[in-house]
Amino acid sequence: MTAGTVNDPANRTTHQVDVAVVGHIDGGKPPLLAIGEVKWEETMGTGHLERLRRIRDLIGRSDRCDTSRTRLVCYSGSGFTTELLQTADHGDVDLVSLDHLYD
Repeated sequence: MTAGTVNDPANRTTHQVDVAVVGHIDGGKPPLLAIGEVKWEETMGTGHLERLRRIRDLIGRSDRCDTSRTRLVCYSGSGFTTELLQTADHGDVDLVSLDHLYD
């Protein structure tokens, strides 16, 4: 597990990645297992999810990692919006709250 930044040339910016989990594979691109964003005092919403999707797409285009099965994860100390909770019900994102961390 690591953190880092991803270049976004089209928007002339970089995106910080709080959590990145890269697997190992013999021969071929390593799988990017998960990327996540962490917010302690901010309720997370679909904007955070869209940002993670953008980052996953950028990494996939760079051809450094296999992003075909990358999980997107939001970690929040303050919770999630109703819209993000509904999106998570469809399997698009994993949500990790303090309750999950301390269970």
